[in-house]
Amino acid sequence: MSKPGYSALMHLAIVLLLASLYFILPEYHSGNLARILVLVVYAIGYNLLFGYTGLLSLGHALFFASGMYGLGLAMHLFGISVIPAFIIGLLFAFLVSTVIGVLALRTSGVAFMIVTLMFAQAGYLTILLAGKYTRGDEGFVIKQAERSIGAIDLSMPQNRFYAALTLFTVCFFIAARLVHSRFGKTLVAIRENPERARMLGYDIQRHKLWAVIISGTFAGASGAAYAVLFGYAGATFATVQYSIYPLLWVLLGGAGTTVGPLIGTVFMTYLIDISSEYTSAYMLIAGVALILLTLFAPHGLAGIVRKKLLPWLP
Repeated sequence: MSKPGYSALMHLAIVLLLASLYFILPEYHSGNLARILVLVVYAIGYNLLFGYTGLLSLGHALFFASGMYGLGLAMHLFGISVIPAFIIGLLFAFLVSTVIGVLALRTSGVAFMIVTLMFAQAGYLTILLAGKYTRGDEGFVIKQAERSIGAIDLSMPQNRFYAALTLFTVCFFIAARLVHSRFGKTLVAIRENPERARMLGYDIQRHKLWAVIISGTFAGASGAAYAVLFGYAGATFATVQYSIYPLLWVLLGGAGTTVGPLIGTVFMTYLIDISSEYTSAYMLIAGVALILLTLFAPHGLAGIVRKKLLPWLP
């Protein structure tokens, strides 16, 4: 069987495993899994930019918050139903990522990191200054009665889980398809040697811009889903912390692998949850874990699996 064939079977098996876990895990963990799956979509988007294109962004919280507030404000202020509001959140994230991509890609390297961070901070301050509508740091709650698609109440645990699983599945397979496509292989070529890719006739800036847009739209989809499934939108999700999280998830799981974001998000979420029960310095523990993994497994957990067991792992 070809590598794409093995990859498709592996992705399908992962989705089926996740679907079955809802019936196997205790109530707390099955509920937590819905939140993890939504955040994995965020990590998948970040991985497309960082892991496959080689662009390190420190401002992805802006895209996550764009989707969250695009949907949240549409529902909270204008009473728009879930599906149209979700589309508004996606379009808002698409627009923001396009503008930021055009501006930030005028720079490269460390300058690109700083510029994305500056834009994210500007977005965070905008949310605070528009407190009349966004409620600033306090945020706002999306009423339970509004979080329904027809007769499907998304606030119910089972419906929430399968809505999160559906979004994850769609994004998971889109990402898998992208990395096997000519576009995905071009992104990897740009990551490895941009000058050689340019000499071969590829439009480097155009491919990077599309990588930013796709990555930002994935992040926006995650933010919009988080708002509607958990009924809350707040400025916390636009802070630097939420720009660092997807970087940690991808590094831990394995940058440049389609399963890395899932592994890293699960690992980091439970590490933080468990360590926070014992100490308020839980992020210090997460940082130590990241340092140790970087020293002894620089390609992440999925990278170890690719090197030792499954060389075809995408």
